[in-house]
Amino acid sequence: MASWPQPLVIVYALAVGAVVGSFLNVLIWRVPRGMSIIRPGSHCPACGAAIRWFDNVPILSWLALGGRCRRCRGRISLRYPVVEAAAGLLAVAALLRYGLSLPGLEALLFSWTSLALGLIDLEHQILPDVMTYPAIAFGLLCSILGGLTTFADALLGMLAGAAVPALVIVLYKLVRGIEGMGWGDVKYLAAIGAVVGLRDCLWVLVVAAVLGALVGLALILAGRGSGRTPLPFGSFLALAVIVWLYLPAGWLPPLLR
Repeated sequence: MASWPQPLVIVYALAVGAVVGSFLNVLIWRVPRGMSIIRPGSHCPACGAAIRWFDNVPILSWLALGGRCRRCRGRISLRYPVVEAAAGLLAVAALLRYGLSLPGLEALLFSWTSLALGLIDLEHQILPDVMTYPAIAFGLLCSILGGLTTFADALLGMLAGAAVPALVIVLYKLVRGIEGMGWGDVKYLAAIGAVVGLRDCLWVLVVAAVLGALVGLALILAGRGSGRTPLPFGSFLALAVIVWLYLPAGWLPPLLR
């Protein structure tokens, strides 16, 4: 555990993370819709009015406006301040867990990416290539520079991360005639493996599978789903890897490491 940083540093990390969260909201909304993330500028999704800078301050502007557009009074989703707050808290968590270091920066950037991917998959059930492919390259590059794992481990993690879900897709298709996972999951799990390495990639996969099974079972028991109900597995992967990145070092029992 890194030494506790000064309070002002924590506040600064929270603020920077919230600003990044505002950008993540742009990705979450525009990328799956094939829209440019640059133009047009921030605008109300209801009336299209441009959002001025003082109405675009992360979290605070949403609270000040009561979650409504200043011009048309249309509702602005609660997701916006929640994502901004989550991104800020992830920045603080990375600072406390890793300190100011390359592994900390790698964990933070990948957790921000995972936050966006998880929410995109939750709404659209897609994991865009424009985000997963760069994430794979990012993990491999960081491993060369001294990130969370070694290059060899990152390479093995990437290969295993891609191979396991690909095998599941093929076998599930042969047995049940449908794809049990999407190919976006293959690329995203490859990115996870490139960032955390082989062992941790497999653990993340197990945790995500358990989460997915529990949610699927809950939907069946509630009468809101069946064994064929599609679930956004990428969202479970995102949650699992974010939790995994911030667990205390050495928390696993020796036999499981």
